[in-house]
Amino acid sequence: MASDSFDTPISDEEKANIASNFIVHAPPGEFNEVLNDVRVLLQNDTILKGASAESFAKYNMEQFLPVKLDDSDDLVVISKHGQTEDGRFIDPFQGRSFKLDHLRKEATEIQDYEMDSKAEPYRKAIQDAVRGYIKSYYPHGAFTVYANSDSDITIAICIEDHQYQPKNYWNGRWKSEWILTIPVGGNTGTVNGSMKVQVHYYEDGNVQLVTSKEHTDELPITNERGVADKLIKLIGNIEAEYQTSISENYNNMSDTTFKALRRQLPITRAKIDWNQILSYKIGKELKNA
Repeated sequence: MASDSFDTPISDEEKANIASNFIVHAPPGEFNEVLNDVRVLLQNDTILKGASAESFAKYNMEQFLPVKLDDSDDLVVISKHGQTEDGRFIDPFQGRSFKLDHLRKEATEIQDYEMDSKAEPYRKAIQDAVRGYIKSYYPHGAFTVYANSDSDITIAICIEDHQYQPKNYWNGRWKSEWILTIPVGGNTGTVNGSMKVQVHYYEDGNVQLVTSKEHTDELPITNERGVADKLIKLIGNIEAEYQTSISENYNNMSDTTFKALRRQLPITRAKIDWNQILSYKIGKELKNA
């Protein structure tokens, strides 16, 4: 019975789903390598094409891909918050929209876009505050602030920073998302944040660190500048606390968990006296070598 199940051919649809799953879980900075490997495994570009469009877009939005538009100094962070109903993406910095080639990661067909007039004053004030924060704490980072006012005003802050070190066999990405909801006529807003770190180390092995944290808080609603200042102070405190906790956790692991994986004493059950190393058999062998 078991052998029959292994002999059953996998349908093209199942192959496409498996390929898509590999692609969307590619580690930071390794999308092209995973895509090439999947292509070799499939040996069928038709199936790959069927799996690619949706999975490419999903990967780029989940990873907060930063995209540069030719005439702008600001990188636009690709996110579901910036996607329009027709599949285009918004550039809030310049009030434009564009199509994105998810494979080449290039912006095309750039055109003007009408921003939400009700939410825009808050969005601009928060954008200015986040810009200063990014320059201070994420020197290689990118951010984008989106906004809409379908009912309440909703501000979405997307922050991304990464380091790709393939020559040293590791790549990593930080991403955080902060959603501020300002109720109509309300004096208190709600802040929902999520932070995620993903690092892949693959020298003589294959190890991934994936850790995340969520945070919920309240924020007094005053004028645009006051809201922006309070919000960025809150974000800075929570992100710094999270980053510190990660560092402390792994420092503790090196003193506890990792040590527990090693034999505390050699097989002789006695510590080696390094000052008397030549009196040991191995020391004699080294001396005579």
